[in-house]
Amino acid sequence: MLGLKLPTDPRWVNIVEKNIEEILTDHAYCEQKAASTAISLIVGFPEYTELVQEMIDLVEEEMSHFKMVHDLILERGWTLGRDRKDEYVLALLKFFPKGGSRTTQLVHRLLYAALIEARSCERFRLLSEDLEDKKLAKFYRKLMISEANHYTMFLNFARQYGDRKEVDQKWQQLLEYEAEIMKDLGKKETVHG
Repeated sequence: MLGLKLPTDPRWVNIVEKNIEEILTDHAYCEQKAASTAISLIVGFPEYTELVQEMIDLVEEEMSHFKMVHDLILERGWTLGRDRKDEYVLALLKFFPKGGSRTTQLVHRLLYAALIEARSCERFRLLSEDLEDKKLAKFYRKLMISEANHYTMFLNFARQYGDRKEVDQKWQQLLEYEAEIMKDLGKKETVHG
């Protein structure tokens, strides 16, 4: 369903289990960044009323997810660590050239967002199925469903605002590019890396 060309090695869950505190910190910041992305889409493209309405809802949802992850961190007696660079997103952002029309820029941002949500969904599925911590596994199962909905929403908006054939072609190219990135990732206790 997600269209990802290279699945995550299931052994990634073993890496995560050795440092749950690290994955939760990284995950918390991913939720914040997702909210920031939604806000930046509102600020950058206010004339797209339907998109703005959905992004308002998304900001609220992503910040509620941030709170849920932060609460898990506190429950375990930890504090939120510092944010770090997301190698996955930084590599992904090199795919599309800068510039182009506003519509092209919007479509590219929507495609990036769709792919990040798709990879998060895939990773959360693995955590929900393979984590020994059953409370955490159940938590990731719920979030996996949200990520799947976000993925389809972003992809559908890209198809709505761009030329469908061109968008689908770019999407396939982005998926191929992302598969190459993933060959070097999946060795850390981070959501994407």
